[in-house]
Amino acid sequence: MSEGPLIRIEDGFLRSKGLGAELNAPLSLVSDDQGIYYDPTRESRLEHLITASINLPDHAVLRAERLVTNLIRTGLSKYNIGNTQLPELPSGHRILVPGQVEDDASIRKGCVEECTNLALLQRTRAENPDAVIIYKPHPDVEAGLRKGKIPPDVARNYADVLAENVDPIAVIETVDEIWTLTSLLGFEALIRGQSVTCLGVPFYAGWGLTRDLVQTPDRRQAKPTMTQLAHATLIDYPRYYDPIAQLPCPPEVVVERLQNSTLPRERIGLRALAKLQGIFASYAHLWR
Repeated sequence: MSEGPLIRIEDGFLRSKGLGAELNAPLSLVSDDQGIYYDPTRESRLEHLITASINLPDHAVLRAERLVTNLIRTGLSKYNIGNTQLPELPSGHRILVPGQVEDDASIRKGCVEECTNLALLQRTRAENPDAVIIYKPHPDVEAGLRKGKIPPDVARNYADVLAENVDPIAVIETVDEIWTLTSLLGFEALIRGQSVTCLGVPFYAGWGLTRDLVQTPDRRQAKPTMTQLAHATLIDYPRYYDPIAQLPCPPEVVVERLQNSTLPRERIGLRALAKLQGIFASYAHLWR
């Protein structure tokens, strides 16, 4: 009996109100029959969609522009958590350094030299000695569910501000640029007009929209606009689910639900299961 095609499934980029690591259900998923977006070592369906996006018709470009405008207006992101009240930020040239889950597949597949949050923070400080550096830990790490914590006293050797448990979009809107390994915050910053420097190879690197400090795949030859990249990433690649109607839906409906609807919350009984899931996730390389 012949095997069917291999299709990889991952969370989409407008996911939920709350962490996936706390078992909040996703409102979007991506399926990829060629690779997967976080693995730059092989072609992915998203790469093909980004390449094709340079030929989008005008009505598709207009739709993506409206979607991005709505995301900026509503301040939505992947998880939509955190306090919008930020700590006091010093004046000066501000750089946001977003922490990540250090055993995440995007780091294992997409990073060569700097592969940890501390290494990212150290490199950023070394190349920007006079900047105001704001380090934002990853929410899964802050919740104690995944690997990647930098002790605060160590982080403060390189960062001027630790932005803990805050809304990432609120931070993005106060800074001048972002330095990242492979964080989705880089994409969320790009669509908000921010400069992004990549020390790894996220899906949005290599297309002429980011400053890339490592080699990106030669196959990423197209030069899409930010709007075209957003269409491929937010409209073409994911599939969305409306938790109110319990039906498939376009991204515009998910934006409305995340902004205005009361969505099902994490059940208390799932907290222990989420902790167990985080432990198993540290060994995901054994079956990926």
